[in-house]
Parts: sequence; C-alpha cells; structure tokens
Amino acid sequence: MEIKVIKDIMGANDQIARKNRQLFDSNKVFVVNVMASPGAGKTSVIMETIKRLRGKTGVGVVEGDISSSLDAEAISKEDVPVVQINTGGECHLDANMTAIALGDLPLKDIDLLLIENVGNLVCPAEFALGENIKVLIASTPEGDDKPFKYPLMFHEADAVLINKVDLLPYLKFDVDAFARTIQGINREVKIFPVSCTTGEGIEEWVSWLLGRMGEK
Repeated sequence: MEIKVIKDIMGANDQIARKNRQLFDSNKVFVVNVMASPGAGKTSVIMETIKRLRGKTGVGVVEGDISSSLDAEAISKEDVPVVQINTGGECHLDANMTAIALGDLPLKDIDLLLIENVGNLVCPAEFALGENIKVLIASTPEGDDKPFKYPLMFHEADAVLINKVDLLPYLKFDVDAFARTIQGINREVKIFPVSCTTGEGIEEWVSWLLGRMGEK
C-alpha cells in the first residue's frame, strides 16, 4: 500500500510537470532547474548568469526556499522578473508549486527561466518541474566525495558547475578525481569549474547554456 501511495504522488507530479512543459514550450521559454546543497552558490551563479545575458535574452527567475525571500530580493536588484516560492518545510520544489508561481511571471517576455530549487542533495532530483535541463552546483568547500554520497543528483544533471574554485589553494579538493567520478556516473554531463568571485569559467558556462537554448 505504501508503494502505491508513493507511485501516485510521483505520477501526479509528472502529470503536472508535463503541463508545465507544454506551457513553457508554447511560450518558447527554456527552463533550467538549478539544484545544489545550501550555501553552494546557486543564487550567486544565477546572478552572474543574468549579468552576462543582459541584452542578449530575456531572463526570469523562480526562487525556492523553505522560508524567507532574501534570495528573491537579491535577484530583483538585477531588474528581472522573479517569483518566490516558500515551501513551508518541504525540502524541494514540485511541479504544482512551480505551476502556481508561473501565474505571476510574464512568460511571453521570458526566453530563459532559471528555477532555483531548495538547497538539498536528495529530493530535488526526484521531482520534475517541467524543465528542459537540470544543472547541479557543487562547491569546493563541500568536499569531493559528494558524487559517492548523492549519486542520483549527479546522474540526473545535464551540467555540473564546480563552484568556488578560487578557494582550491586552501582546500583538499581534487577537481580531476571529482570530474572522473561524475563522468563515471553520467557520461553525458558537462562539467564547468567556476568562480563567482573571480569570474573564472562563467563565460564558458553561459556560452554552453546559450547553445542548449539554441537547440530547442
């Protein structure tokens, strides 16, 4: 009986996710589900991405958090449409939460929608939102063992950004070993070492993102 309940929940979520995707496609919006643990730098990466896309493409943001609107307030300073979702304790966004938030976004003016999921390395990978791609941000202070502990997140990601590489001189983090482990889980994944502090790798990430948008 418990298994059936779980299947029903996931099936209902997937059905709403498909409707979200139809809405995105009808408005020609490319959607990125941005996932990471707390403090990995999701908001910082989103802000750096927005800055480099200003004047090139219309960007919108959905901010997901358990509580508060701090990240949405920071994003709003970049003069892009942003909607905050507070989950009230849930450790991830789901398709229904996303569907409700879309009513407050001018989708016809948006080419790229960045959805910042709740900081968590377990649940977000299991719940489709209607996105085109999933992007995982892993920061160097977290350590290079995360692909072993949370393989599903890395398996589901289309790209992994290794953030805060400017801190590598002070940490025991093997970037090459980390990348090899990820590619052993997911052969198709793209990996970008980046730093929102120095700007390293951000242009490469944004260029790849624009390329994926062009494939749609």
